[in-house]
Amino acid sequence: MNILIIEDEVPAFKRLSKLVLEVIPDAHMEQQIDSIAAAKEWFANHDMPDLVFMDIHLADGSGLDLLKMEKIECPVVFVTAYDEYAIQAFKANSIDYLLKPIKKEDLEGAIDKLKQFEKIFSQQETFVPYTKPGNPSEYKKRFVIRFGEHIKTLLVEEIAYCFSENKATYARTFEGRTYPMDHNLDALDQMLNPQDFFRINRQYLISLKTIEDMRSYTKARVIVTLNPPVKEPPVVSSERAADFKLWLSGEI
Repeated sequence: MNILIIEDEVPAFKRLSKLVLEVIPDAHMEQQIDSIAAAKEWFANHDMPDLVFMDIHLADGSGLDLLKMEKIECPVVFVTAYDEYAIQAFKANSIDYLLKPIKKEDLEGAIDKLKQFEKIFSQQETFVPYTKPGNPSEYKKRFVIRFGEHIKTLLVEEIAYCFSENKATYARTFEGRTYPMDHNLDALDQMLNPQDFFRINRQYLISLKTIEDMRSYTKARVIVTLNPPVKEPPVVSSERAADFKLWLSGEI
């Protein structure tokens, strides 16, 4: 389980991290996030974690305000020294509200509640295999790229991967050049042939040919090393991991 803690007090972060590892020994703790600004930047550049613990009072604002600014599509547990925000927290769809100093039994209760929710929703889910409409002749062969006063035709076979950054979308070629795209990743995912390209997470849509190495990250997730390289190798999201393996084997 990948866990993100948004907490501006280092002692509180260390205590909660220690308790989490006692309750969930195989948990992977992400780096400490200590402000609203840092949290927004983290969510813009990382895959969604499995669970977020969030202090309500942060150095530059309220954790409740962060939920209004960011679409956090994972369970959230609020942690705070104040009890007057409980109603607001549950209105914000948090799964629990823990008071500091956090007790191990309270944390265990929150994790048990999360497991119950997962069990209920997994029983209601209907598996839909990963598919794209259309046939190979309908997929894009090239894009018209505009940058500054220049216009360029970019062939699909030149694209190593597409990625989003600061609310913009870019394509990087095998030669290491980066071009702005007029379409977001959701649109590009439908335009490119699924035999050649795969959306590994919210930030990256990659070509099969760009994969240089792969390493296990957690039980389901995989770190992918790309060529041309990126500063931080992307991670295949847990939701896409099974389809990713099928894609690698040519089954989808």
